[in-house]
Amino acid sequence: MANYVIGDIQGCYDEFRRLLKKISFNESRDILWLCGDLVNRGPHSLDVMRFVSNLKKIHLVLGNHDLHLLAVNEQPGLLKSADTFSDILNAAEGAALCQWLRQQAFLHHDPELNYLMVHAGLAPQWDVSLAQQCAHELEAVLRGAEYRNFLKNMYGDEPRAWSAALLGMPRLRFIANCFTRLRFCDEAGNIDLIYKGPLGKQPGGLLPWFKVKGRLTQPQRVLFGHWAALEGIVHEPSVYAMDTGCVWGGDLSAMCLETGKIYQEGCQRYATY
Repeated sequence: MANYVIGDIQGCYDEFRRLLKKISFNESRDILWLCGDLVNRGPHSLDVMRFVSNLKKIHLVLGNHDLHLLAVNEQPGLLKSADTFSDILNAAEGAALCQWLRQQAFLHHDPELNYLMVHAGLAPQWDVSLAQQCAHELEAVLRGAEYRNFLKNMYGDEPRAWSAALLGMPRLRFIANCFTRLRFCDEAGNIDLIYKGPLGKQPGGLLPWFKVKGRLTQPQRVLFGHWAALEGIVHEPSVYAMDTGCVWGGDLSAMCLETGKIYQEGCQRYATY
């Protein structure tokens, strides 16, 4: 048995299956950890969802594109011209697949392997226990009766500062933004979701979330996706960037958690902006 973590697939089904073949993935024995963003930008979101939803040994965390799919499924007017998951929305099993997606997690932690996985990042003020608590709060809402209200109101960049006193939708939006959208923070640990350009050209005072001084998850090994521009390189101990730009013409990457060995499958460029 082996545990493999794979970065953002984003509808690149053919490349995903070739990568599984390259690592000799055995569905009955091995365990897949998926960093989220199963869908969108690539051409075969439905095929990815069909395949992944039938796997028995899997740990999946939700990404921003996965949440966007759920929101569009409830509010078709939110569909953007660049979205490529209409195959799911139009499929006979589309509603069932979205229901399955709603049951997934925002954080997975394995204390024995000493790995924690999220899609994007972690607020610097969270330790592992608080991050798990925040993930459970968000999961409960997404799986519960109020999920439509959350999906309707989740878009937005505020609040920027974490506080235990945050309540209601501002609290849920902050948590969702950390888990699914975070790249940069300021030196005080406030999240910044405005700048989306390359690392090294960000405005003064911004730094990657994993380089904030005093980050409380610093001793923990963290796996994350979302940030293709990093190209898997972070120069930070115990932090592993798994999105290597599959949908942008880069690679789809897998890492064996037992050995640390990296496997990659080259991809076509699908996203156009």
